[in-house]
Formats: sequence, structure tokens, C-alpha cells
Amino acid sequence: MRIPCVDAGLISPLVQLLNSKDQEVLLQTGRALGNICYDSHEGRSAVDQAGGAQIVIDRLRSLCSITDPANEKLLTVFCGMLMNYSNENDSLQAQLINMGVIPTLVKLLGIHCQNAALTEMCLVAFGNLAELESSKEQFASTNIAEELVKLFKKQIEHDKREMIFEVLAPLAENDAIKLQLVEAGLVECLLEIVQQKVDSDKEDDITELKTGSDLMVLLLLGDESMQKLFEGGKGSVFQRVLSWIPSNNHQLQLAGALAIANFARNDGNCIHMVDNGIVEKLMDLLDRHVEDGNVTVQHAALSALRNLAIPVINKAKMLSAGVTETVLKFLKSEMPPVQFKLLGTLRMLIDAQEAAEQLGKNVKLVERLVEWCEAKDHAGVMGESNRLLSALIRHSKSKDVIKTIVQSGGIKHLVTMATSEHVIMQNEALVALALIAALELGTAEKDLESAKLVQILHRLLADERSAPEIKYNSMVLICALMGSESLHKEVQDLAFLDVVSKLRSHENKSVAQQASLTEQRLTVES
Repeated sequence: MRIPCVDAGLISPLVQLLNSKDQEVLLQTGRALGNICYDSHEGRSAVDQAGGAQIVIDRLRSLCSITDPANEKLLTVFCGMLMNYSNENDSLQAQLINMGVIPTLVKLLGIHCQNAALTEMCLVAFGNLAELESSKEQFASTNIAEELVKLFKKQIEHDKREMIFEVLAPLAENDAIKLQLVEAGLVECLLEIVQQKVDSDKEDDITELKTGSDLMVLLLLGDESMQKLFEGGKGSVFQRVLSWIPSNNHQLQLAGALAIANFARNDGNCIHMVDNGIVEKLMDLLDRHVEDGNVTVQHAALSALRNLAIPVINKAKMLSAGVTETVLKFLKSEMPPVQFKLLGTLRMLIDAQEAAEQLGKNVKLVERLVEWCEAKDHAGVMGESNRLLSALIRHSKSKDVIKTIVQSGGIKHLVTMATSEHVIMQNEALVALALIAALELGTAEKDLESAKLVQILHRLLADERSAPEIKYNSMVLICALMGSESLHKEVQDLAFLDVVSKLRSHENKSVAQQASLTEQRLTVES
């Protein structure tokens, strides 16, 4: 029936009827247009061309404040018509946003929140519109947060709360709205839900517990909203979240660990939390998940520890608390997300020489790192393994650590790392290789040869795109390699003097000076 209506030219006259003052005419016109738009591209297109959407929004705006039942019925029909018009169509939804539908619907919800049908219609519309990034700014300029929290507090039925959750989740991705929701008291509502549902085994309650705690974690992703809830570590919300970590409920353990990871996004918070025993709570949680543990909980707790280890002052405290021992229990994990966070946590902790030496002599760890350096399907794990391998050498400056890495087959990975597309990784690799050449060249000689290090250094120095620090460290490394007869011969065969002498006029002073020194060394030793 829809296409014949369009073909018969009925849409334009119907749209004109939207200007009628007769309520019954408006009601039936709204229903007819809603039906024509339902799942019909032709119907929507005809209504669009006739300007129907703008007229309906204007009518909603003008009738918004009238609260009698007949008017509320009409408002519900008009909202339904707009939903049918724009459902699952991003460009039509964007059009409605540009026409100002969001402030109109928010106002509608505030005035008619006692009307279940109209409220439901507004929530479904918000759910659709909130998926569009362009809607967030408009939502943020209304009092949507206040209205949704007010509505949420009144709801007892699971289905109704679920409906509000579906609007809150996409809206809470916006930092400004996060803060508005926190200020409107959403967090207190969520904490109450957690308390009510935590011991229930009903499916609806389990779902609500998960949705509520997930949303809580999402609110903490905004810097302002997170800091407001942290309240210098004294906040009641922060204290409640802490109590989730020792809970027996996996969902709460997960949300608690993720919340701590989110609170640990600045040095002040991290230092306060470490001083107040968070590390021990997270280690206890990890210990409960070593054997056949919950992977998401492992990942979240390791994320929190990694973030807490960033401030320099925390590193020694965390090492003496035994964090590395706890983390190493997960070396056997086959789950890349857990491997990635494990590596990141260890790398954050080993700034101290003693810790780097202790870990660098751990054969099981080094062998696992070498294995993960080949995890081509998981670039993150591969990158972190290489960086940790390099960090163990750079921070320990230990011959024993270098020998362990050579014996485990790690040299070739450090040489490959020197060709990374990331300058920071290239640099870390070159510094580690220079230390190897300075401290244990005889042990590493064969591996450096077979990994074609000299050819790679020639390429890095000849490449105009190489960063100044890469050129500088490559030359330092070349000088260090001269102590090996076979590598020295390779350097001579590749005519390094030509490349190095050009760098004496490099705009970077350090590079130019190192080029002069390297040229002298190459000339003397040729």
C-alpha cells in the first residue's frame, strides 16, 4: 500500500494537513504518514521532499507544554512518525538533529514523564539518535542527564530500566555528558543497583548488575568525572568501588579493577592509591585467578597495576610488595590481552637496575619473551616483548642479563626492532645493542652477524628519513662493533666512511659531532 500512496501523489496533501488546527485530523495524518514511512525508502523520501519532518518537529515544539490526555496521544503519534521516518537511516537521523529534534524531545520528556507511552517513545528516539556522534553535542547542551536520572530513580521494572540504560550507554561516551550524569546523581543510582542485585541469581538481576557496573566504569573514563568521584581518595564512590575487588562476584571484581585502572590516570591518584594498599588488593585478586582464572579479570587487574606503576615513586614500593612475582604467575597464559598487560606492567616496573637484573636473569621469562617476539598475529604483544627485552638490557647494564638473552635467541629480535616504524622502539633497540657490543661483544658476535646488523646500520645512516637520534645511536653502535674482527670487516666492506662523512654537516650538532668521531675511528681502524 505504501508505494501506491506515493505514486498517487498523496504525500504532499497529507503533509499539508499537518498544519490543521483539528486535533483528530492531525492524529490521523500523523498515523498515516507514520505508516507510509515504516520500512519504506520511497515513503520516507516523499515525506522528506514534502518537508514533513520539519513540520512535525515544529508541531511537537508548539504542543509540547499542553498536558491533557488527547494532546499527549497526538504527541506520541508524532514521535512515532519521526521514528518510522528515520529508523536505521543515519542521514535522516542527522537531518532531524539539524532540525532541532533533540532539545524538543528532551523538553517533551521533562514535561510528560508521567505518561508511559510518550516517555517510552522519547527513550527509543534518544536511543537511536544517541548512536550518532553528531548528536552528542546537542544532547550535552540540554538537561538530558538530569531528566534521565530523574526518570531512572522512579523505575522499578527491569524492562524500563533497561530501556534507560540503552540511552545512557551511548550518551556516556561523551565527556561533557559523563560529568552531567555524575552531577545529576547517576552514580548513586548505579551503586544502589549493584547493592540490590549482587547476591541474586535471577537472569534479569545479573544483566542489570553487569549493565550498571559497566556504566559506572564508563563514567570514570572522563577526566573530570573521574576526578570528581575520586575526591582525593576520600570519595564514598571510590571507597565503594574498592569494596568490589575482594567480592566473590566476577562481574564486580572486573568492574572494581577497571575502575581502579581508570582512577589511576594521573600521578597524584596513583601515589595515593599505592600508599593506601590498593596494590595488595589487586595482587590478592590476581592470586584468585591464576589457575583457570577469569581472563577479563586478569586483564583488568594487570591494567590497573600497569597504570599504578607509572609514577617513579611507586615503582620501588610495588617491587617490594612483590608485584613482579604475582605478575610472573601469568607467564603461561595463552591469552594475548593478558600477555600484553603482563608485559606492560613489567616494563613499567623495571626502571631500577636491581629489578631489571633480577628479571633479566630469569630464563623462563626471557625464553617466553623471545617466543612472544614472534607473535606476528598480535602486534601489541610482539612490540611489548621486544621493548621489555631491550629494557632489561638498558636498565640492568648487566653481562649476565645479556648472556641470558643471547642464549635464549633474543639478539635477532633486537636487531629487527631497530628497523621498527616507531622511532622510540628503534632507539631503544639501538641503545640496547650498543650496550651488548660494549659489554659482551664476543658472546653476541655470531648472532649480530647472522641478523645482518651491519647492513641494517648502513641502511639507517644512508636513509635521509632516519631521525637524528637514530643516526646518532647507529654511529655509536658502529664504533662499538669495531672490537669484533668479523663485524669490523663487514663495516669496511660496506664503505661506511662515505655515508658517515656526509653526516659531518648534519644540521643536528650531536649527529655532526658523532659523525666526526666515527669518521676518525673508521679511518684509524681501516
